[in-house]
Amino acid sequence: MSEEQKQQILKQTLWNIANDLRGNMDADDFRDYILGFIFYKYLSRKMELYANVILKPDGLDYETVEAHEEAEALLEAIKFEALDKLGYFLKPSELFSELAKRGNSAGKNNFILGDLANVLTSIEQSTMGSESEDDFGNLFEDLDLTSSKLGKTEDAKNELIVKVLTHLETIDFDLENSDSDILGDAYEYLIGQFASGAGKKAGEFYTPQQVSKILAQLVTTGKTKLKSVYDPTCGSGSLLLRVAKEVNDVGEFFGQESNPTTYNLCRMNMIMHDVHYKRFDIYNEDTLVNPSPNHIDKRFEAIVANPPFSANWSASPLFMSDDRFSAYGKLAPKSKADFAFVQHMVHQLDDNGTMACVLPHGVLFRGAAEGHIRKFLIEDKNYLDAVIGLPANIFYGTSIPTCILVLKKKRTDADTILFIDASQHFEKVKTQNVLQDTHIEAIVDTYRNRETKDKYSYVATLAEVKDNDYNLNIPRYVDTFEEEEPIDLTTVAKDLKALDKDIAKTDATIADFCKQLNIDTPF
Repeated sequence: MSEEQKQQILKQTLWNIANDLRGNMDADDFRDYILGFIFYKYLSRKMELYANVILKPDGLDYETVEAHEEAEALLEAIKFEALDKLGYFLKPSELFSELAKRGNSAGKNNFILGDLANVLTSIEQSTMGSESEDDFGNLFEDLDLTSSKLGKTEDAKNELIVKVLTHLETIDFDLENSDSDILGDAYEYLIGQFASGAGKKAGEFYTPQQVSKILAQLVTTGKTKLKSVYDPTCGSGSLLLRVAKEVNDVGEFFGQESNPTTYNLCRMNMIMHDVHYKRFDIYNEDTLVNPSPNHIDKRFEAIVANPPFSANWSASPLFMSDDRFSAYGKLAPKSKADFAFVQHMVHQLDDNGTMACVLPHGVLFRGAAEGHIRKFLIEDKNYLDAVIGLPANIFYGTSIPTCILVLKKKRTDADTILFIDASQHFEKVKTQNVLQDTHIEAIVDTYRNRETKDKYSYVATLAEVKDNDYNLNIPRYVDTFEEEEPIDLTTVAKDLKALDKDIAKTDATIADFCKQLNIDTPF
């Protein structure tokens, strides 16, 4: 069976479990439980595999080590190694398989809610005082095992949890295969499925893979490795991870996310994709108001982002003394933080880096402060490299058309800006518009070749953009007007005369039928 087939089976199995078990619970609520338990199983299996490698020279295995006469010393030694290698520690009795077995022994439900709560707390506590503490702290805070959403009684809650654990225990995640990323991709698939099924609330933290792929390919153009990648509104981390698939190696991953639940998902997602805890730094705060103190002085080689569209922010005059905004002379308006995110990303971009972000179309042409910032980026800094128009209705929870801005501090083609109009190139799938691989390839190839294509793209000079008063509305540059075929009025007249003759014949036939039936004609 191919890797792709295994992945499809795993995805479908996980989604079926989620659907079968959530009952009347909202998809958004059940998401936290199913993803949390998958993550717990992943950590357990990783722990068991690593411990077995350490114990192999002694002829022992982790499952039975607690019964060994030197169990305490052995577990302490394993914990020391695991905290450095994995970032956390689980005893054999705390493994997912053990709790699943305990909850469903002898074919009946046994009460394990208390034990499970203790184990999840123990995972976090095992990291305290270690280098990985920030990466594992409060990871399971959204798994509220006391919630009435799980059931009205303790037994009902326990029954549902045992069902979830039992179903997940039957799945082989194939973690022994170090080259496989099947589980990580399946986990991300579930995040996407929950996002598509839960409307705007979930859609806010998930960028569809089709868009992620475009952004990732844009920022990795001409590169096989990256020192760093950064996403200031990283959501569940799908964009950061997508960038890693486009190059051979990414040194470090940096991200910031204001929503605590989504922040936890992102850290889980990183670990599930086997990104070592020392290689990622995700921060939980509002990026514009409180940028991570660990990030603000760094400069990143690749920046990708899908910020919340036209979000509110304070636009406090105090920001005018902030290095991220001060040079522009104006702040983005309170009701539209789009350019504030752009300014933040430009500040964090390395001189040899590329940034690509998704924004609402309004950023291309709105005036006032936004027009001023747009002009500064183009005329004073000459950072804008490309503008790409995307179809409407490709994001969960909003149908508005969007665009991608690509910016570089040192541009190869410094005297032009590329415009691409991909707004009409998509496939309709149910109620959603979807970019297929051919559509993605067309966008990326056009960007990389930097070419003018009839009714699709245009390489504009800076002088042309200046003549348009720095208005970047794509139809000003890419002419997609389809001329209608000329109408031959002589032919139309002939067709009308022929039609009159046909109508007359039909009327005569109807009149004859009416006469035979001895009824009045309808005309």
